[in-house]
Amino acid sequence: MNLVLDLGNTLHKCAVFDGEQLIHLEAHPQLLPEHIEQISSRFPIQSAIISSVDHYDEHLEAMLQETFHLVVLSHTTAIPIQNHYGTPTTLGKDRLSAAVGGFKAFPGQNVLVIDAGTCIKYDFITAAGNYIGGAISPGLTMRLKAMHNFTARLPLIELTAISTMPKPALTGDSTTNSMLSGALNGALMEVEGAIDAYRDLHGDIAVIISGGDAPFFELHLKSRIFARPNVVLEGLNTILNYNLNN
Repeated sequence: MNLVLDLGNTLHKCAVFDGEQLIHLEAHPQLLPEHIEQISSRFPIQSAIISSVDHYDEHLEAMLQETFHLVVLSHTTAIPIQNHYGTPTTLGKDRLSAAVGGFKAFPGQNVLVIDAGTCIKYDFITAAGNYIGGAISPGLTMRLKAMHNFTARLPLIELTAISTMPKPALTGDSTTNSMLSGALNGALMEVEGAIDAYRDLHGDIAVIISGGDAPFFELHLKSRIFARPNVVLEGLNTILNYNLNN
């Protein structure tokens, strides 16, 4: 079994895979060695991979090295796709993992992976397995916070129940509703426009959406999309297996 650790900006996710099947998932604000010990006592884990965009407990990596066959994801790690990004050292590990996960989910197809989290990230992989790059824009909460932080009087709006949140009216009838229309409808229009633009350039593509705000986009996007909330973890597991087998 494989242990897959994705240490993101908001949460540290810890997943156990049996082959290609995700059998256990948990998330913590900060992943600690005791969390690994608890999981190890439940599952016969042999190999692990860690991907981090955040700092983590200094003893964690040493513990993983001692306990498992460990892969620490970096720009030099072997991956089952061709990375054509111009600045590979600055490419987010979550983006690279999402690209691998998208290629694994739809082999032989052009794939656009959209990760709707803190930022909205777009990553495109060709049918031949070439990762080209993509785009990054502010996420829903970031858009609302920016309007509050960079103006004198616009309020701070907290998003709740994102999975069932209705689409705001196009024309807001109050300051709050106008901000929601601009941030949320603007993001929906952006994502729809990006999908249409990629289809104009590349023809038929599979579109995957993941991330904490993905349910909002699933609910309101007109384009056909595939929800894969764990595409980054799936990509990390694929990278680990690729390194184990090669």
